[in-house]
Amino acid sequence: MNKQEIIEGLNDKQKEAVLQTEGPCLVIAGAGSGKTKVLTHKIAYEIANGVKPWNILAITFTNKAANEMKERIQNLIGDQANELWMGTFHSICVRILRKFIDRIGYGTDFVIFDTSDQKTLVKECLKTLKIDDKTFSDRSVLSEISNAKNEMLEPKAYAVKYSGDYRKEKIAEIYSLYQQRLKENNAIDFDDIINFAIKILINNPDILEFYTEKFKYVLVDEYQDTNKAQFMLVSILASRYGNITAVGDNDQGIYSFRRSRYYKHTKF
Repeated sequence: MNKQEIIEGLNDKQKEAVLQTEGPCLVIAGAGSGKTKVLTHKIAYEIANGVKPWNILAITFTNKAANEMKERIQNLIGDQANELWMGTFHSICVRILRKFIDRIGYGTDFVIFDTSDQKTLVKECLKTLKIDDKTFSDRSVLSEISNAKNEMLEPKAYAVKYSGDYRKEKIAEIYSLYQQRLKENNAIDFDDIINFAIKILINNPDILEFYTEKFKYVLVDEYQDTNKAQFMLVSILASRYGNITAVGDNDQGIYSFRRSRYYKHTKF
């Protein structure tokens, strides 16, 4: 399709968002209003306008949504859609980690622990630290560690923040040993994925330059569900060119239990 054909059928507001290809663009709309349509048509329009597909990063929250978005873009522009970087926050970050996680002391053949692996590891930590597993269940400890990681608090920072709180001081001990044991196993957990990618980008100017130059256009679907780490990742990747489009709906925040609240405070 050419540029004109791509924007045909869009209403005035959708067309306005699609045509704003440069700079920040925040689209807030309700369910069924065509938010994802805006993203797919905007990506197609940018490519029809001469942007290389490999210079576009499109992020959403589920693999299903990413696959559906890719299929819709293929219907508009064909096989060029295969050259896009498109996926969930975590799948995008795993691609970065597979190339560069050695910069933070892990092997690129790292494994990602699932919930069962995590519980086993926490139980081992509790036993090593001689902490009562009835008072500190593996489930409650993992929940607290996950919350800390979503707030980007590493073990030392967590311990400092909650100094004087007996329960959380104990969790800080467990958290510290848990991370140590993960590293000994060349393993990470699900919540490490984005945080480690951010750490690599921030601490390695060459890698930061590579990705911020590569991703000239960043688009995020379901933006209302972003947490602190996800918000920071997007901000970093879009920092060179500032061409970021985010779409979301205030009434559809389904991940508030994972500290997803940065959407409401976004200022591009």
